[in-house]
Amino acid sequence: MAAEGAEAAGHHSPMAQFEINRIIHFNLGGYDVSFTNASLMMVIATALIVGFMVYAMRGRSLVPTRIQSVAEITYEFVANMVRENLGKDGMTYFPWIFTIFIFILLLNLLGLIPGSFTVTSHIIVTFALAGMVWLTATIIGFVKHGFGYLKLFVPDGVPLWLMPVIVPIELISYFIRPISHSVRLFANMMAGHTMLKVFAGFAVSLPWWGKIAPTGFMVAFTGLEFLVAFLQALIFTVLTCIYINDAVNMHH
Repeated sequence: MAAEGAEAAGHHSPMAQFEINRIIHFNLGGYDVSFTNASLMMVIATALIVGFMVYAMRGRSLVPTRIQSVAEITYEFVANMVRENLGKDGMTYFPWIFTIFIFILLLNLLGLIPGSFTVTSHIIVTFALAGMVWLTATIIGFVKHGFGYLKLFVPDGVPLWLMPVIVPIELISYFIRPISHSVRLFANMMAGHTMLKVFAGFAVSLPWWGKIAPTGFMVAFTGLEFLVAFLQALIFTVLTCIYINDAVNMHH
C-alpha cells in the first residue's frame, strides 16, 4: 500500500509531466535511440508547420485568404526581425531563422494542450538548439572573416594594458552563449508549467468552495503562458539574429 501511495504521489507530482517516456524502444550500437514522447511532439510540430505552410500558400492569391494572411504575417514578422538585426544581406539566413522561430513557437504552444508534452521544458533540447545556433554563427564568422573573426574578442578602443583582462572575459562570454541562450527558454517553460500543475493539484484536492481561487488563477496564468510561449520563441530568435550579426558584420 505504501508503494502504491508513493507511486500515486509521484504520478501527481508537478514534475511528472516532464518525464520522457519511450514509445518505440530502439537500440543502435549500444545507444538508446528510442522514439519517445518528446520525439513524437517534435514530429507533430514539424508535420503541422510543413502542412500549414503548404496549405496556406497553395493558391498564392492576390487577395489572400485568412490562413494565407496568417502565413504571410508570420513571414513578414520574422523577415522584418532579420532585416532590423542583420540588414538586407542577412536575408540569406532567413529560411533557417524562420524555421527556428516557428518550430520553437509551435513546440511551446503544443505544450499548453492538456495531456501533451512540452519539449522545450527540457534543457537537452533547448541546449541542442542553442548549440546549433552558436556553432553555425562561429562557422559563418570564420568562413567570412578567417582568423580576423578573433577581433570580435578585442573591443575597439580598449587600452593595450587591459587586454589580458578583457580578452578572457570576452572569450568566456562567447563560450557561455549556448548556456544562457538555452537556459532562458528551458527555465521559463518549466517554471510556467510547474506552476500550472501545482494550482491544478490545489483545484482538484480542495473542496468546492476552495477551488474558486486556484481555478481562477489557472485561467489567468494559462493566458499568460500563451504570451510567454510567444515571447520566449521571439527572444530565442532575436538572440540568434544578434549572434549571426556578430559573425557576419563583426559588430561589437
